[in-house]
Amino acid sequence: MKHIIILGDGMADWPCEELGGKTLLQYADTPHFDWLAKHGRNGLLKTIPDGFHPGSEVANSSILGYDQHIVYEGRGPLEAASIGVELQEDDLALRCNLVCIEGDLLKNHSCGRLETEEGDVLIRFLQEELGSERVHFYTGVQYRHLLVIKGGNKHLRCTPPHDIPLKPWRNNMLKADCPEAEETAQLLTRLILRSQELLSNHPLNIERQKRGLDPANCIWPWGGGYRPRMKPLTETFPQIKKGAVITAVDLIRGIGRYAGLDVINVPGATGLWDTNFEGKAKAAIDALHTNDFVYLHVEASDEAGHDGDLELKLGCIENIDKKLLAPILDECLQSNLQCSVALLPDHPTPVHHRTHTAEPIPFCIYYPGIEPDHVQTFDEMAAREGIYGNLEGDAFIKEFMRK
Repeated sequence: MKHIIILGDGMADWPCEELGGKTLLQYADTPHFDWLAKHGRNGLLKTIPDGFHPGSEVANSSILGYDQHIVYEGRGPLEAASIGVELQEDDLALRCNLVCIEGDLLKNHSCGRLETEEGDVLIRFLQEELGSERVHFYTGVQYRHLLVIKGGNKHLRCTPPHDIPLKPWRNNMLKADCPEAEETAQLLTRLILRSQELLSNHPLNIERQKRGLDPANCIWPWGGGYRPRMKPLTETFPQIKKGAVITAVDLIRGIGRYAGLDVINVPGATGLWDTNFEGKAKAAIDALHTNDFVYLHVEASDEAGHDGDLELKLGCIENIDKKLLAPILDECLQSNLQCSVALLPDHPTPVHHRTHTAEPIPFCIYYPGIEPDHVQTFDEMAAREGIYGNLEGDAFIKEFMRK
C-alpha cells in the first residue's frame, strides 16, 4: 500500500458572519474533499502540543509523529536543512524574514509579493555589510531566509512576524529568556536596527516603492535553534523504503530532509495563491509510482489567511480540491495504484485573526476497502462526528500507516 498525505496549510478556520456562520471549509465548493470524507474515516487531530506556539514547524512535524519535546528546535534549523547549510554544534540558526516596516508598525511579514531573485540581492547585500566570521546570511525563498550566528544562545523570546501585522514592531522585538542569552539578543537587535538603515536606501527598495510595492526594509530573525534530533521515518515505519516531500516552503523541505525524504521541486510552485497546483498534483502522482510515501504540502491557503483575505482563501481551498486532490484521486481510483490518502490542514489560520491558532484540525483517511464512518463532508464541524474521535501525538501517523 502506497501512502500520500495532502496538507493544505492553514485551511481550517473559524465560523464567519459573512458566510452565514459557516467556516470556509463548510462554505467552499469542495466535492472531492467531501467524497474523501464520505468514503473514508474522519476525526480531529491536535497538532500543537500544550506549551508550544502554533507554528507550521510544530504542526507538520507533529503530524509525522515527532515528539516536539524531543525534536523541537524552531524553524531556523529546518530552513538550514532545506537550503543545504550544514549546521555545526554551536550554530544558532534563525529564520530571517525580510519584512516591511512602516513607521512604528510592522506593515506585513512578507513585503507583499517579493520574488526570490529580489530577496537574494538584498540578502547578499546584508552579508556584505553585516556578515562576519560569526554572522552569516543565506538566501532562502521569497521573503523567507536564514541567519546563522556561531556561538549564539537559543534561549530567546522571538515573536513570529506573521503574528503581528499592523502592530508596533518595537514592542515585539526579541528578548533574552535568560542572562546567558543577553549577548545574543543584543547582537540580533543591532542587526535588525542596522538592516533598517541599510535596506531603506537600497536601490531595489527604492524601485519597489516607485512601482507602488512594499519595500523589504527590515530583517526579522525568529524561530532560532540548533540542529534537531529527528529519526528518519524509514526507521519508524519499515514499510517506507523510499519517501518524498513536495512543497514550496523551506521549513517543510527541512522537515522532509531530517525525516529522510527526498525533496521534489516543482517549477512554478510559489508558496502563494498562484502556485502551480496542477504541477504539484502531477509531481505527486509521479512520485507515488516510485515512492512508498509522499508528503504533499500546499502553502497558499495559509498565506491568504495571513492576508485576511476571505475570498482569496476560499479560492485557494477550492483550487486544492479541484486542481490537486481531484487528479490524485482519479489516478488512485482509475489505475492499479493501491494507495492510502490522508487530507488535512496543519493548523487553523483564521482570516479574521490573520495568524495561526492551536485548535484541533479535521482530518480524513481513505484507502480501498476502508469501512467509512457516517461523516458526509470535510470540515471542522463534521469531523467531530468521525469515528477516530480526537487524536494527538503520533496517533494519526500510526493509524495512517497501519494499513
